[in-house]
Amino acid sequence: MTPAGLGTVSTAALDWVITNTGWLFVIAASVFAVFAIVVAAKNFGRIPLGKDGEKPKFSTISWISMMFATGMGIGLVFYGVGEPLYFYMSPPPGTVEGSTDAALSTAMGTTLFHWTLFPWAMYAIVGLGMAYGSFRLGRPQLFSAMFTPIFGERAVHGWGGRIINVLAIIATLFGSACSLGLGALQIGGGIQATGMMEKVGSGVLVVIIAILTAMFVASAVSGIERGIQWLSNTNMVLALILELIVFIGGPTLFILNVIPNAVGAFIGDLPEMASRTAASGDGAMSDWLSSWTVFYWAWWISWSPFVGLFIARISRGRTIRQFVTGVLLVPSTVTLIWFAIFGGGAIGIQERAERAGETGQKLANMVDGAPDINFDLVLFDLLGSLPVANWVAVLLMVVTVLLIAIFFVTGADSASIVMGALSERGAENPSKKSVIFWGVATGAVAAVMLLAGGDHPAEALNGLKNITIVSALPFVIVMLLLCVAIWKDLSKDPLILRGKVAREVLEHSVVQGVERHEGSGFSLLTTEIPMVVADEKSGEAKIFATEATVDPASGSKPDAADGDSKATEPKNS
Repeated sequence: MTPAGLGTVSTAALDWVITNTGWLFVIAASVFAVFAIVVAAKNFGRIPLGKDGEKPKFSTISWISMMFATGMGIGLVFYGVGEPLYFYMSPPPGTVEGSTDAALSTAMGTTLFHWTLFPWAMYAIVGLGMAYGSFRLGRPQLFSAMFTPIFGERAVHGWGGRIINVLAIIATLFGSACSLGLGALQIGGGIQATGMMEKVGSGVLVVIIAILTAMFVASAVSGIERGIQWLSNTNMVLALILELIVFIGGPTLFILNVIPNAVGAFIGDLPEMASRTAASGDGAMSDWLSSWTVFYWAWWISWSPFVGLFIARISRGRTIRQFVTGVLLVPSTVTLIWFAIFGGGAIGIQERAERAGETGQKLANMVDGAPDINFDLVLFDLLGSLPVANWVAVLLMVVTVLLIAIFFVTGADSASIVMGALSERGAENPSKKSVIFWGVATGAVAAVMLLAGGDHPAEALNGLKNITIVSALPFVIVMLLLCVAIWKDLSKDPLILRGKVAREVLEHSVVQGVERHEGSGFSLLTTEIPMVVADEKSGEAKIFATEATVDPASGSKPDAADGDSKATEPKNS
């Protein structure tokens, strides 16, 4: 199939999915966010993702760096300038007029809606299901294993489970290949912006892909503890340096005002944004949702198997409350600051140029009623507009290209490890041969699609991206079922059952004491409940509880032989 044919078929499939099932994505996204928050807030939050007393494997800084780089990194670099600027110039239909003060609030609020709480809630659910099942209950690290509470051991290890795992591998492979291609396009844009080459063709893009593939395969083979952790930490430092330079060199005061404005707009407009469907307006709203919100929800869901499984692998030893809080709030805060600096800075420069009537200073113009923004180049245009020497601007562009490359490497090497683990029946440490195979396969898919695109490589990549997003439709149902499975698992956790048994025993003992002593004073003596771990084969927990003993207020010691003290039988749950 030619790139044009692939694009036509995939676009038609994507349009059908978004038009007919967009409402499902909207509802599911809200369900996932609420579910993650409720799980963390309840008693479930005390449960460790591992054995009782187990400590986290990675430091908090490294954990956040790896999580952020894998889940959002390259996307923030690609869309960090373009999306807020686009919404500022052309807000969602039926909201406010473009290029106004109100449009600034709407642009930042809408951008945060797409990139903060909701996508990370999707990742958190998959990560929580995998981390709890693997590290607490001893299940294999397979996507299908998370559904054991619903379908049972036999079903999840049968053909149905294998199909789910294969779909997870396919989604990860093509999603990573798309990101590799998009990353190569943006790096190519950076090469053009720095003046190194006048035009970057398909041949150069393939060379870029080959270099990136070699980098992330080497990182993946070295393991999470070495390559991925080191690259993620390095990338966070580079990103921080770039942020500080843009913050200081750009409209600093404007950026500072954007931060509280963006938070307020996000919170204030959240109910309306979360409930938008095609019924919220005319055809313009339906088209806008298809291009943005529903498109993003489908994209994040298609990525959730890979990102969620990787987050699970690096989160062992943390409690559920620490896990959910870290996954939801920390990346969202970093994302807020990133968009405020890059997106807010771009809007500030655009606004200043519009008011001064300086067309040449604008970062984008309206063409045929829509912003004409080249997402590959707009970040480099922003860097070029900063009031710094030309050589400094070029240096910043080189640093940005390096940042894009490392952000992709930290995501792709994680994907290779996840695909290796899934293909080896959930191995915690997949073989190097398997990791290399999936890494090379990712690079090969991206290269073939770029070459097939000829003079228009982005067309083939868009077709592949659309197919990946269409695959998110069955994963919506899968993730809703996963919420049910997680709740069933957590309700049977030894920590929860011990607390439940203790409350029941205490209540029964108080009632017994009041009845036996007819209102006279008495005291209760209890024995410590032994530490319990889950059965690694069955995933079940055994609880041993000892009833409290009613002790007369006279101070006489209770005698276990008199029948007042009873031990319950072991219970399987």
